[in-house]
Amino acid sequence: MAVSPFGAARLSRRLTLEEAAARANMDVEQIKSLEDNCLYRFGSNADAVSAALVYAASLRITEREARRLAGLPEPSRLDPWSPRRMLAALAFMLTCTALTLFVVWPQVFPANNAVAASGPVVHASASAVPLPARWQIQVDVLNGTHQGNAAAGLANQVAGLAYKMGRVGNAKERNYEKTLVYYPPGGEAIAQRLGDELGVETVALPGGDNPLRLLVIVGKS
Repeated sequence: MAVSPFGAARLSRRLTLEEAAARANMDVEQIKSLEDNCLYRFGSNADAVSAALVYAASLRITEREARRLAGLPEPSRLDPWSPRRMLAALAFMLTCTALTLFVVWPQVFPANNAVAASGPVVHASASAVPLPARWQIQVDVLNGTHQGNAAAGLANQVAGLAYKMGRVGNAKERNYEKTLVYYPPGGEAIAQRLGDELGVETVALPGGDNPLRLLVIVGKS
């Protein structure tokens, strides 16, 4: 008796009827009915087709194997338009293009290659000198208005910024319109930092010999 397609598939996997039935979660009699081509035993064509699908899935029969077991022509394994072959061909072409450019580019564009090999041109610039720490800078705060405790209030703000506090008192004149930070020669950078922190402008002093000492005069605004 010739072996049926299902029987051939099971035997190629070295499975007994009982093992095949357990794998498909079906009765042994149902497996035998499928392998004997006795589909009428399932009661209806729909039940027979369903059982055949379940059995084929449990045996993991591929499309090529199914066509071979059924005696149908198998599709060519060398499908020139399969996604995998197309991706492989594209990757090969890109690799060849990259190698060609790597070899040819230095000969066609030697000047550009020389510039690229030398690296980016870096223009030398004077490095920014770090400012002294705030605790190294003495700040005098004077009240240039008739408002009481104006200097003390601003001095507390300056001290909160970690500056070293110097004299806190009243200025000789009490008619200053704006609060300003005054700096001696060499103290412009630290004065600008303090001015930015207080939100006020800076003004140069005509004299002074300590570039780490600043003067803040409180004005009306």
